[in-house]
Amino acid sequence: MSMVTAVERVIHEAELQLTDGTWELTATDSALARKTAAALDAAIGPADTHQALSRIERLAALREALAALALTIARTHGHLAWFLADASSHLAPVLHWRALDAPGNRAFGAVLPTGDELADAEAATRLLAAMLTRGSLTT
Repeated sequence: MSMVTAVERVIHEAELQLTDGTWELTATDSALARKTAAALDAAIGPADTHQALSRIERLAALREALAALALTIARTHGHLAWFLADASSHLAPVLHWRALDAPGNRAFGAVLPTGDELADAEAATRLLAAMLTRGSLTT
């Protein structure tokens, strides 16, 4: 399953919880959602310019996005933390990617991502940022 598809499923579940009242946003949740969306947008940037970057720059940006998610998860509890943790888990393959050649193939199991894998992770991150900025998750 692609990262985009996995993140779409997480977003769908969040939207259901917000709609049926299972998840009631607090002002703190909304502020953290906006801050996290801004950090994701800053890290990943628009697709038309970001895909022109080198593999190492793209991977660094994806790792920066994961770090932003981790910081938010550490600062909150409840539904927002659960939502972001689930979304982050689908982006976790990024942590096993490397941008450099490994002499003797000794890279602690890290692999070189394909261009399609990088694009999928970037698109999933943009999708998550868009959800965090939509009216349904911010007040």
